[in-house]
Amino acid sequence: MRYAIVIEKARKNYSAYSPDVPGCITTGKTVQQTLKNMREALLFHFDGLREDGQAIPDPQALVDYIELPAKVAGHTSRRRRNGKTSAAA
Repeated sequence: MRYAIVIEKARKNYSAYSPDVPGCITTGKTVQQTLKNMREALLFHFDGLREDGQAIPDPQALVDYIELPAKVAGHTSRRRRNGKTSAAA
């Protein structure tokens, strides 16, 4: 089975989770270590689910990227003003 993994950069490390497996998260000093830790965390999590008689979730998340021009990418945040959302200048 193949699960989508989201890896986020923190100040001094990385964290990871799978959208298909709520509650299963990990951290690591490098991306490679975080991926290794996530693999181990998923296996451990699934062992616990089996022991509790719960089903292993099927992978369903889809992952893709949207490419934006470099000159636009820095101006895509939104700000709230008076209850309305507007593009940042």
